Amino acid sequence: MTPPIASAELPAPLHTFIRLLPSTPRGARLARLMAARHLAGRGWPRDHEVAEAVVSIVAELAANAVTHGRVPGRKFQLRISVGRGPSGTGTLRVEVADAHGGRRPDPSVPVPVPEPEEESGRGLLLVDALASRWGVVDRLYCGKTVWAELDLARPRTEEEGEGGGDR
Repeated sequence: MTPPIASAELPAPLHTFIRLLPSTPRGARLARLMAARHLAGRGWPRDHEVAEAVVSIVAELAANAVTHGRVPGRKFQLRISVGRGPSGTGTLRVEVADAHGGRRPDPSVPVPVPEPEEESGRGLLLVDALASRWGVVDRLYCGKTVWAELDLARPRTEEEGEGGGDR
């Protein structure tokens, strides 16, 4: 896995989708559904490998935010952006920010594999397998943002509709 990249190192995105959602299981489900709908509108239908990977990553990060990062009365933020990555290729970035500063996953430490009979503990394994890289950054006032990036063949632009460009 590539070392994490701090948010400040990424160039401005070509397109960004941002939503605040309740820190509840319903909010996590909405995050997944909104991500799928947003990606379909950007030219990645639900059955496309990029959409499937991103929706799975959103589902896992949102579930972690409402399970481990929940602060009563505070929402979590979903952000999906497409831009140019460090290598100049297209990068799709998913960020899920919560208000809880503790319980920070560490991408430099291998994610432990749970026992087969355990019912949880596979989310970050899935994120690690699907993403080109992922990491965690502190939020300005409180909380953290867990992010994951997928390298794309090239960045998508506003002019590329559902039928245009590499996907």
